[in-house]
Amino acid sequence: MKVMKFGGTSLGQPERMKEVTKLVTAGNEPVIVVLSALSGTTNALVEIGNELANGHRENAKKLIAALEEKYQVFINSLIEKPESVQKVQNLVAEHFEFLNIILKISFSEALFKDIVAQGELLSTRLFSIYLEEQKIDHVLIPALEFMSIDQNNEPQIGSIKIKLNQLLQKHKHQKLFITQGYICRNSKGEVDNLKRGGSDYSASLIAASINASVCEIWTDIDGMHNNDPRIVNKTIPVEQLSFNEAAELAYFGAKILHPASIWPAQQYNIPVKLLNTMRPSAKGTLITEQAASVGVKAVAAKDGIIAIKIKSSRMLLAYGFLRKIFEIFEKYHTSIDMITTSEVAVSVTIDEENNLPQILKELETFGNVEVDKNQVIISVVGNEISHTPNIVKKLFDSIGNIPVRMVSYGGSKHNISLLVPAEYKTKILKQLNKGMFGLE
Repeated sequence: MKVMKFGGTSLGQPERMKEVTKLVTAGNEPVIVVLSALSGTTNALVEIGNELANGHRENAKKLIAALEEKYQVFINSLIEKPESVQKVQNLVAEHFEFLNIILKISFSEALFKDIVAQGELLSTRLFSIYLEEQKIDHVLIPALEFMSIDQNNEPQIGSIKIKLNQLLQKHKHQKLFITQGYICRNSKGEVDNLKRGGSDYSASLIAASINASVCEIWTDIDGMHNNDPRIVNKTIPVEQLSFNEAAELAYFGAKILHPASIWPAQQYNIPVKLLNTMRPSAKGTLITEQAASVGVKAVAAKDGIIAIKIKSSRMLLAYGFLRKIFEIFEKYHTSIDMITTSEVAVSVTIDEENNLPQILKELETFGNVEVDKNQVIISVVGNEISHTPNIVKKLFDSIGNIPVRMVSYGGSKHNISLLVPAEYKTKILKQLNKGMFGLE
């Protein structure tokens, strides 16, 4: 059995949903299909929730009406048979009646998550009705019956495995299953979501739970590219990556994949394929335990980075100094991306500033603190590149006179990272594309 996950852009038009149907019914192997919400739906639902949270009920009502109209247009182009039309009309009415009822009751965080969950519930039920109309045998298995997280918002892989396999066993002769990505239940039994990685995370967890032959992530791009195709004119798909290489690229900015999402597949050694719904014949990217080759594979950029430098000739060499620095970041649940040290200073980078004032206030007790915002981490990723001869020379020859604020080399054998001011992002990505890959 394999897992096929389709994102919102893969489902965003009726024609695309019809193409997805062809893809999921093409082979003989049993399939679990994991669907995101239709493109734009989750953002619209989040906006509705935010308006309600701020007490703007009239604005929320208008947004609900606009979203419902969008779905009416969608289903009118998708469904044709009268009996199916009535069924899908009832479906849409049911979900939007729920959203309109929410306008009249007290708002809460739990209610916000119920609102956001409507996107995946709608897309899967809509797809199921379309499959019925096409006389394609399938079973819709609700994610809320098996996908769960604990009190720390971590997926309960043991419980997921047991419950999911019990559901599948009830339909052991079935070859096509449909379920929702992203949504789950929390430790209180309430509707919640997986947050990090969303539907990709769901697909990876499901693949791990059933020991799938492969976990396919279908998007609107031909796999993971060697550079950012939105910025660099000429990029190429990377045919194969190791889990470690893919994780490095995802963590340091490759938007096609969230760094947490492939972890379950990696733990259970399930191959992951990144494929293009719009070009199914394209090879895409295969992610496995083994890397295909040694050397540089790709470049990624992580935006919104803040560099913090703590300078203290009095404290730096003192026993326990670095531990005390790190404890401050841990206290405020703030992750550090890069770190460099010298005789009198330590520099770190973070990617969010929710608790920055409090962090800086406590760091100032150790010495002089300097902050540089609007930075970007540029990561060069590949198998064993820290052991590749002349890689550093080639890297610095490629970037020319671009000012580099920090360098991280040796912490991972798969990654060399540079911190540069954000205004140099486009320039450095283009120069690396030429210098490291020979592409202009």
